[in-house]
Amino acid sequence: MRSRSRLLPGAAALLIGLTGLTACGSSSGSGAGDDAGPAHLTVWIMRDSVADPVLNAFRADFEKAHKGTTLDIQIQEWDGIGQKITSALASNDAPDVIEVGNTQVAQYAASGGVDDLTGKVADLHGSDWIPGLADPGKIDGKQYGIPWYAANRVVIYNKDLFAQAGITAAPKTRAEWIADTTKLNTGAHQGIYLPGQSWYAYAGFLWDEGGELATQSGGKWTGGLDTPQAQAATAFYRQLQALGQGPKDSDEAKPLQTNVFAKGNVAQIIATPGNATTITAANPKLKGKIGYFPIPGKTADRPGAVFTGGSDLVIPQASKHQAMAYQVLKALTGTTWQTKIATTMSYVPNRTSLAGVLSGDPGASAMAVGAADGHATPNSPNWAAVEADNPIKQYLTQVLTGADPAKAGTTASDAITKALNTSS
Repeated sequence: MRSRSRLLPGAAALLIGLTGLTACGSSSGSGAGDDAGPAHLTVWIMRDSVADPVLNAFRADFEKAHKGTTLDIQIQEWDGIGQKITSALASNDAPDVIEVGNTQVAQYAASGGVDDLTGKVADLHGSDWIPGLADPGKIDGKQYGIPWYAANRVVIYNKDLFAQAGITAAPKTRAEWIADTTKLNTGAHQGIYLPGQSWYAYAGFLWDEGGELATQSGGKWTGGLDTPQAQAATAFYRQLQALGQGPKDSDEAKPLQTNVFAKGNVAQIIATPGNATTITAANPKLKGKIGYFPIPGKTADRPGAVFTGGSDLVIPQASKHQAMAYQVLKALTGTTWQTKIATTMSYVPNRTSLAGVLSGDPGASAMAVGAADGHATPNSPNWAAVEADNPIKQYLTQVLTGADPAKAGTTASDAITKALNTSS
């Protein structure tokens, strides 16, 4: 999943201050001073977000429904997209609709030039949006980003190793997960491969405990790794990480955890379902032997919290066709195209009520269960500064190698606080 702080770490986001945020967009929402007549609309979609056949079908369907209107769907590259969008928002010749990463909305809203769509939330079924997409799109009580689609991590497991251990049903609670993983962790097999710096997984455990990576009060951010909730999350993370041989000082990319799993002696990893394709490409013998289940929560009635990666759609104020731009956004986020995009791309739809459309896809349906308790990183345009040096990763390595969790948590929280409150 692309950077947008979606599912690969390290979004290449620009650091834009909060100056001018209160002037970002009209409270009347898109459509003011514009009619819905024929128009030539430009839509920016990110590379590999949605397959070309789906986009082509959407274009044809929309143009048929809106006679005289043409859609110019332009594919954008992730490299350098932050500066390109910021420049477009400041220009007089912006595209009409732009796909942005869900956790990038804050930085674009801070730069100015994004429509405030708060008045359209009810029309777009906002009460049904999954929180991990809706919350990052809402800045200071105003909705700038409209949820489009999402993805999140699940547990990918080796069916053969589960069967050998006598495990016939996926665990639904943390306690069951630890018990099963302990059974799976034998001399020949790793119960789970969990790299020590898997901070997205850790964040889920923190949210389960009722904690946050950072909180905001009175316009000031405060890091949250020095709290009792963080200590509880860290204790569980250490317990789970110890049931395998994952390195304590690196993340999922060093080495690639899919390659480790592909060797056949690892029972579980925490990853997006799409990683199964990489695994079977590396080891075709595992084809048909990979299963999925939602990350277990503290109780059986609620799945574990997850970081939700994905995309929102925004409308630039400089769009010359505000009303028609809104119609494009409404169609892309509506039931028909949410269903087609979700089932074609194995994404989670933007609404919880649409999760059932993924019932035929084991990986995606496990994702959809987790998405109901999805979260995002702190809603600040400065969050990229945190990820750049990532004190969360440093904190995890420290506690896994014997450091005092309370002392390490204070150091990490101070670093997060400083980064989030630094003007740029």
